[in-house]
Amino acid sequence: MAIRLSYGSDMMMILVTYDVNTTSAAGRRRLRQVARCCMAHGQRVQNSVFECSLDEAQFVELRGRLTEIIDRSADSLRFYNLGNRYQSKVIHVGSKAVSDLNDTMIL
Repeated sequence: MAIRLSYGSDMMMILVTYDVNTTSAAGRRRLRQVARCCMAHGQRVQNSVFECSLDEAQFVELRGRLTEIIDRSADSLRFYNLGNRYQSKVIHVGSKAVSDLNDTMIL
């Protein structure tokens, strides 16, 4: 089944990057939780980098959830708002091609 995802102009591309200290079992658990949370909202484009097409409410929810997961004294999160015209701001070179979040998806 092919589904065309249609995003209105209120959707924005958010790039989420994270660095989680994995020297302890708790850190490795946080890393898995952060990755699962990001996977629920977007697609992995690098090991600790996700592209997420979100509206403002979804972004606030994702940011809040990730902030709850991490240990602020050992981990870090970065959010880059590329806006709704992000296509001209992203240049990809090399392997690991990713899907266009606004394209047809096969489920």
